[in-house]
Amino acid sequence: MPRAYPQKPEVVYLFGTCLIDLTYPDAGIAAIRMVEREGVRVIFPQDQTCCGQPAYNSGFSEEARRVAWQQVQTFSKPHPILVPSGSCGGMMSKHYEHLFHDDPRLPEVQRFSERIFEWSEFMINVLKVELEDHGPPIRVTWHTSCHAKREMGLGDEPKQLLRQLRNVELLALEREYECCGFGGTFAVKQPQLSAAMVQDKVTDVCNTGAECLLSADCGCLMNIAGAIEHEGHPVQSKHLAHFLWERTSNQGTL
Repeated sequence: MPRAYPQKPEVVYLFGTCLIDLTYPDAGIAAIRMVEREGVRVIFPQDQTCCGQPAYNSGFSEEARRVAWQQVQTFSKPHPILVPSGSCGGMMSKHYEHLFHDDPRLPEVQRFSERIFEWSEFMINVLKVELEDHGPPIRVTWHTSCHAKREMGLGDEPKQLLRQLRNVELLALEREYECCGFGGTFAVKQPQLSAAMVQDKVTDVCNTGAECLLSADCGCLMNIAGAIEHEGHPVQSKHLAHFLWERTSNQGTL
């Protein structure tokens, strides 16, 4: 059943994610600025922490539940919660309910999970943004996050945003929907298998002839970009929000 989207709100929350905080802060800043440009106030709670996915995936349910409850309490007002990462968004929208299935706090957790939106999904379906490209011609390719597609049900909203940019040529990956091999703790527990999977992804990216790899999941981006850099390929990599802000803002880079 298709998701029912709310009317344009006056206020939203942004869940920043650990990897944006630690490795891609420009993506978080860009995500906020693009929403604010549409006339919506963004609240970034300082008490937010990890979504709990690493602990959950490693079998530490009690630890994951404590972290999850911290987020439910932190994002307590009934505003939409935008997440510029499919993996964190999938955890909070789908797996919190399982974590609290036998807990009296479950109804509150369910109401929290219903307010989770992947960032690009919200930009297209709620804010209905229209973008004007101010950048030079560039060829890009797009990696789809497993969690965004398979858990959150994200469609082609990121591509809809990119196709609004007149000077951006979007080149399709042959194996777009294959996992990049990161998978959070999977890359740590299965390093050889993870390395083989990311090598397939790097080959696919390079075969497109793209100048820049884009994704909306920092885990995937960090994994693929790291492999590209290690092998010395001349391909840039950016989070979708960062790329869109640079292309559509008269202020240019962050």
